[in-house]
Amino acid sequence: MAWVGCALGTRVVLCRSGGGILRHRFTIHVHQKVGFRSAPKKSETRRSESENGAETYRSSTSPPISKPVLHATSLSFKRLFKPFLFTFGFTGCAFGSSAIWQYESLKSQVQSYFDELHADWLEKLRPQKEGDFRKQVNRWWNSLSEGQRTVTGIVAANVIVFCLWRIPSMQRTMIKYFMSNPSSGTLCAPMVLSTFSHFSFLHMAANMYVLWSFSSSIVSLLGREQFLAVYLSAGVISTFVSYFCKIATGRIGPSLGASGAIMTVLAAVCTKMPEAQLAIILLPMFSFTAGNALKAILALDTAGLILGWKFFDHAAHLGGALFGIWYVTYGYDLIWKNREPFVKIWHEMRTKSSGKGGKS
Repeated sequence: MAWVGCALGTRVVLCRSGGGILRHRFTIHVHQKVGFRSAPKKSETRRSESENGAETYRSSTSPPISKPVLHATSLSFKRLFKPFLFTFGFTGCAFGSSAIWQYESLKSQVQSYFDELHADWLEKLRPQKEGDFRKQVNRWWNSLSEGQRTVTGIVAANVIVFCLWRIPSMQRTMIKYFMSNPSSGTLCAPMVLSTFSHFSFLHMAANMYVLWSFSSSIVSLLGREQFLAVYLSAGVISTFVSYFCKIATGRIGPSLGASGAIMTVLAAVCTKMPEAQLAIILLPMFSFTAGNALKAILALDTAGLILGWKFFDHAAHLGGALFGIWYVTYGYDLIWKNREPFVKIWHEMRTKSSGKGGKS
């Protein structure tokens, strides 16, 4: 069995209008939905497999998984109960953890500032070493923007998962936990893990290129802590929307990829900067606003969902995009601005804990 390979989308250049130009080259990405094509087999093998109710397809570009069988009875919406609770709980934990992370970061800023001054002073006294690999890595790291440093861990996680797909002994685990499918026995864990999962190198490269290109813009809008909460929540929410639409339409099948979460990033940036000019790299003479580009993407995925296009997971695209639009419009005021009571509880817990430690 084989997946249909991921296609690269339109390449565009993003320019921020007013006060200089901020250029981003990025690739409009796709959330890869697994399709299938049969490999040549003997007639006896095909006959025995069809009698068992499933066929196994193999190729050099896909993991060995069975073709999904469509049954007369569709899946029940009751299967969405656990994923719904997981989506709600995971999103709350993501924003709560990010709020605590921001609190701890702000608390340690003064000490870190003096530590950096002390380190810089010692660095000036210490004799310089030419060709020091560690120093070169530090210089490269410091040259990155805060957004690029923030998404480096996400990119690394995606690369690691991509490499795990190449290990034959890991195939069963990868199919079970790193592919989202409403008919699977494992529903909740893949909602997170499939966001970091790509089997096709082109699919992974396209998504990570988009994320890297937009990282500076989205982190400057939200901050690194809030961005990570939004990104992780978007992966789970887009997968839940995909589950819902697959069960509603009866088009059951596995999906994987970071496109749902990255669509949230795209939609958030385009919503906050609707007048930013976009241009297709291959056709730079044609330009359009980010707002119009977002409308076109939403219209395309809506048409794909209604017409039943099977190459991409359009439901996950729409779920991610709509979540991005909602969050920058309403979600920030409803969620992030109301984090203070939770942070105060954490502060009191930390204060009591440090007080007990001092007495002992």
